[in-house]
Amino acid sequence: MEKAKETARLAVDIGGTFTDLCLDWNGKRTSVKVLTTPRAPEEGVLTGVADILKLSGVKPADLGIIIHGTTLATNAIIERKGARTALIVTEGFRDSIEMAFEHRFEQYDIFMMKPPPLVARELRFGIPERLDGRGNVLMELDEAAVRALAPKLKAAGIEAIAIGFMHAYLDGKHERRTRDILAETMPDVSYSLSSEVSPEIREYERWSTAAANAYVQPVMDRYLGRLDAALKKQGFACPLFMITSGGGLTGLDTARKFPIRLVESGPAGGAILAAALARQCGLDKVLSFDMGGTTAKICLIDDGEPQHSRTFEVARQYRFMKGSGLPLRIPVIEMVEIGAGGGSIAHVDSLSRVNVGPESAGAEPGPAAYDRGGTEPTVTDADVVLGRLDPGYFAGGSIKLSPEKAGVAVDKAVGSKLDLKRLDAAFGISEIVEENMANAARVHAVERGKELQDRTMIAFGGAAPIHAARLAEKLGISRVMVPSGAGVGSAVGFLMAPVAYEVVRSRYVQLNDKFDPAYVNKLFADMQDEAAAVVKAGAPNAKLVVARTADMRYRGQGHEITVDMPPGDFTAASKQTLIDLYEKGYAATFGRTIPGLDVEIMNWTLRLAAEQPAVPKIATQPADIPSKARGSRLVYDPADQDMKDVSVYHRADLVIGSVMPGPAVIAEDETTTIVPKSFTARITPIGAILLEKVGT
Repeated sequence: MEKAKETARLAVDIGGTFTDLCLDWNGKRTSVKVLTTPRAPEEGVLTGVADILKLSGVKPADLGIIIHGTTLATNAIIERKGARTALIVTEGFRDSIEMAFEHRFEQYDIFMMKPPPLVARELRFGIPERLDGRGNVLMELDEAAVRALAPKLKAAGIEAIAIGFMHAYLDGKHERRTRDILAETMPDVSYSLSSEVSPEIREYERWSTAAANAYVQPVMDRYLGRLDAALKKQGFACPLFMITSGGGLTGLDTARKFPIRLVESGPAGGAILAAALARQCGLDKVLSFDMGGTTAKICLIDDGEPQHSRTFEVARQYRFMKGSGLPLRIPVIEMVEIGAGGGSIAHVDSLSRVNVGPESAGAEPGPAAYDRGGTEPTVTDADVVLGRLDPGYFAGGSIKLSPEKAGVAVDKAVGSKLDLKRLDAAFGISEIVEENMANAARVHAVERGKELQDRTMIAFGGAAPIHAARLAEKLGISRVMVPSGAGVGSAVGFLMAPVAYEVVRSRYVQLNDKFDPAYVNKLFADMQDEAAAVVKAGAPNAKLVVARTADMRYRGQGHEITVDMPPGDFTAASKQTLIDLYEKGYAATFGRTIPGLDVEIMNWTLRLAAEQPAVPKIATQPADIPSKARGSRLVYDPADQDMKDVSVYHRADLVIGSVMPGPAVIAEDETTTIVPKSFTARITPIGAILLEKVGT
């Protein structure tokens, strides 16, 4: 039994439509998908936990760890349901968070709507104090002004306070003192300091991140507290870890202090899964495709590692348009996310064009086919009409679909307005959502100087295997992999995530005769000590792996590119090594270098993670084994634009080496894989479905 306690691991991913759970028990994996309960997310979690324990035969005491990812922080910002928050800044700068970048992200829209700040102007306050760009005190903190502010904050009913002073990324002593003074009379308020949340140069992004952290902190703290208490009440004594946007695990205390680091936790799990599969299968170029009920996420993975970033936008105002959201400076796995999920709603606009998303039917009321009150057509409804989904076997049979209600919704919103037959209208919805995803993938790749055609697509999420092959055709990709447990792919990825933490410092360093390697070595040593304190709390005996980067630019430029740092201590000779690394990265991004300019570094980042066990290489693909279908059903054929009788296979019946020529349908509890007639599907030695275009 003791061994079982060490190996039983549970992952829980709350999405916009479904809550996914995956339990690993002595090498056996069990998964469950239940509807999310937006009003009280912990209810859906507890329902799913009860279901998965019953299925697996595991008892609460047998679990060694629970790993959790949630969209709650993101939803609180998007829906503006966070805490009543105040922002305290250096006097004279309270409007910086509203002035933002002072540019138009939609140049020709005279009615352009900027994202409103999370903190209203009347709740933003200036305090006399000032540090210069080197951390020297130009004006001492006016403590009397801080004390005079407390009654105003109390009268306004403030629940959370964000504190952000100019140049506090160099020294947060004024921010800490302000917090301490206010806490004397307001101890129950939560405090977010920009020097702790995001200690980086550029005050707008730093203050935006601190304000967002403060805004969601009480919401997340209450939710995590309720969930932790409910799990303990049911006998779960194991630790609860949260998955961060950067793809690492962190403890509950850190998650409660910095909940803004959780905004992209679910999508990060999917990227971790795809990266692990890429390493296991020896795939050096991968396109990760995660399509759930609300959004689709696309991530480029090279040499087994996803792209990383420290910039992210949340609550975009214009169809996921870059620049139209609130900027956050947090560690994230870089991906493009668009409103294209199974629940994305289709409609016809004033120009008679079919549009899909970004609005979603979510879990309540859900697509029309769910028969839970939804009347607007969604991608899921179109898939039901096209025969891609079995109405009696959706989500393992736990949700009975209504093909007629799906068809009526498609007819009413699209078919009748464009004088299209039901099948044509449904196919139009499907084509538009797939083209939206293909276009997003193309732009994402071009912006990073990457190619798509020679990549393998790894598709997961409840809706991705349905649309993956068609999307691959649009992108010129000839191989698609659907991993085992694809319907709960992000939750599976959670089980592969290491305990990790990332620290960043803004410290200006010139790569010239003034370069001081001892200063840089000391900087990284201090950062590693800070990260180690967090990582060792969750993995006390693990070997730690260090990854270091720097944000570099030519002197005189306004923005930087991120460059991987070499291992080991820095020496005087490292100056030229860093310049060479920067110019290599600059040329890869922009196609050229600029001669005669000095190079400078603005930010330094260190990521510390517990070492993960090596991923075993897979065996050779065996000879093809003909597969026996359970039956057949009518499925829409895009090439012939008509319904065709197609063989239906159940994934549980298939063995390694099973081959299924297209057209075919492969059904399982959490998702369905569509194999067009231009593809052939096989089961690989790791149990994944591999779709390969005929003739490649």
